[in-house]
Amino acid sequence: MKFWKEHAGLRALFIAGFFFVGMALVIFGWKQTGKLSGLGLMLIGVVLLLSALLVYNKPFEGDKGAGL
Repeated sequence: MKFWKEHAGLRALFIAGFFFVGMALVIFGWKQTGKLSGLGLMLIGVVLLLSALLVYNKPFEGDKGAGL
C-alpha cells in the first residue's frame, strides 16, 4: 500500500488509462446493441472502470478514520 502513496504519478497514469479505455469500450459496446460482442465489450469496460476505482482507493486502504 505504501507503493501507491509514493508513486502518485504512476497511480494517476493507471487511473486515467483504465478510465478512458473503459469508457471507450462501454460506449463502443453500447453502439453494438443486440450483439453479444457488444455486451462483452461493455463488461470488459466496466471491469476496467472498477479497476480505476480500485487503484484510486488503494492508498487509503487500512487507514482508520475517527469513529470508524
